[in-house]
Amino acid sequence: MNLKSSFFDRRAKVRFIHDDFHAAENLAEELLLNISSETSRPIVFICIGTDRSTGDSLGPLVGSLLEEKNLQSFFVYGTLDEPIHAMNLAEKLKEIHTNHVDPYIIGIDACLGRIKNVGVIQVGHGPVKPGAGVNKELPAVGDIHITGIVNVSGFMEFFVLQNTRLNLVMKMAKTIAGGIYQASLLYPKQSLSELNWMEDEQTNKRANGN
Repeated sequence: MNLKSSFFDRRAKVRFIHDDFHAAENLAEELLLNISSETSRPIVFICIGTDRSTGDSLGPLVGSLLEEKNLQSFFVYGTLDEPIHAMNLAEKLKEIHTNHVDPYIIGIDACLGRIKNVGVIQVGHGPVKPGAGVNKELPAVGDIHITGIVNVSGFMEFFVLQNTRLNLVMKMAKTIAGGIYQASLLYPKQSLSELNWMEDEQTNKRANGN
């Protein structure tokens, strides 16, 4: 959960209202603008959060929705079955970097913000910083990030998270997952099998000292 919300790298963020008719399409376009030059790298989405807190369940909900879509172009980590959260984030990041050579990572997390921005989905350059607002020392995640403002910040944040409406979080998760799915259909040049082959080749070269 990224409680630092919208104060991080404000100018670099592109925002969408989650229930706008074109929100998923616009999110897909923004993602493709960011990753189009990175097609030689595996594209990995890391969905951060836990279903033990309604407000913090945005990430794993997105991950589970994407898992159901069986994406062919992107890799997804962090689901309701296997969440990525404060207790295992560092370990999971190490695992991901072991599984993928030089991955291009998109971090996905919930955040709190101003009341007028609740329901807004943001895409920003640089990593998301889970736990920044509660002084947790957690690894930053992502070359770029997607965050969803699920509730209001500034007072009793954990209580606010526990009392965030699941209806809103689910709608935001569906929009984010829909945008990522659309981006996966348009993502050019490399199929998943080609990416796997490239990773195997690079791994073998490293193992052989080349």
